[in-house]
Amino acid sequence: MTDSEALFNQHIAAHMECIGEAATSVAPMINSAAECIVESMLNEGQVLACGNGKANAFAQYFCSCMLGYHETERPALPAINIGGDATTFSAIAMANRVQEAFSRQIQAIGREGDTLILMTDDGNKSSMVQALQAAHDRHIRVIAITGQQETDIHSLLYDDDIELALPDVSPGRAAELIIIILNALCSQVEAMLFGES
Repeated sequence: MTDSEALFNQHIAAHMECIGEAATSVAPMINSAAECIVESMLNEGQVLACGNGKANAFAQYFCSCMLGYHETERPALPAINIGGDATTFSAIAMANRVQEAFSRQIQAIGREGDTLILMTDDGNKSSMVQALQAAHDRHIRVIAITGQQETDIHSLLYDDDIELALPDVSPGRAAELIIIILNALCSQVEAMLFGES
């Protein structure tokens, strides 16, 4: 076995161990998160998604699965990645308001009954905290997917919000787990709305 093969095998082993830990802490909340999203959609609401840094790619992935399809051919579902518009993000940040890049958009387009999905590898970014507060001001439920368990976001969640907190892991490991969570969430939403594929 070459050094690179050994390194890859070590990576896979560590990945599998993290998946096992995450299954224990996150799996019970996947159904609740899917129900929250489905309730918004059945009541003509939408899902707003945002993620800091690399997590923004996951917000885009989730919205692409909702607008296109994940595993089931079906109608498009309303989901917007509010971090996906670089021009808007830059315009807000240019006014020295980078921490408001998500919250200002939630204030503008969020409606009572919508759902906000926050994704972050740690949960302590001021832009995420302000997005959470803006959602609460608009009576929008929040699903927080974080790479740590005790975070600023955790302390601000309401009782009817949903937290999918990973066991404290590195940002790289959190990225691997977040994509698994999003795939499970997309599958569950499709099954609830359109039946098993």
